[in-house]
Amino acid sequence: MSTVRETVDVEVPLHTAYNQWTQIEEFPNFMEGVEEVSQLDDRHNHWVTKIGGVQREFDTEIVDQLPDDRITWRVVDGDTRQRGSVRFQRLDDAHTRVEVTMDVEPTGLAEKGAHMLGIINRQVKGDLGRFKEYIEHQGGASGAWRGRIRPEDTGSV
Repeated sequence: MSTVRETVDVEVPLHTAYNQWTQIEEFPNFMEGVEEVSQLDDRHNHWVTKIGGVQREFDTEIVDQLPDDRITWRVVDGDTRQRGSVRFQRLDDAHTRVEVTMDVEPTGLAEKGAHMLGIINRQVKGDLGRFKEYIEHQGGASGAWRGRIRPEDTGSV
């Protein structure tokens, strides 16, 4: 697996950035290649992506979630191998740093080539830039889920 890490500073308060990120079904509005995300329950989501002409479906599980701090996930079903986290850092009353870290294992020749060319890093950077535009344009979060999920709740470490 290789690690992708990107950050963006957004001009909204910490709770606004975090609250919007919990609205996972809205990810296709700012994540390129994400066609649909369905929230199955508080911890599980089903994704449909299409990147470089390759469509994938997979399920993720949120393994750690602390409001206004972090959301950590892993793929639990499908032909995609990844895990990651998004962290939120208050810069001041009106600005927040959002950092995404993902461990990705490209599968297939096309994905391995895309990874070697830095396309995955650019994709995550672009998605964060679009998140910045999305949340700043909205001026507020479209919803929020403020629950706490602990690793021991999911059986993972």
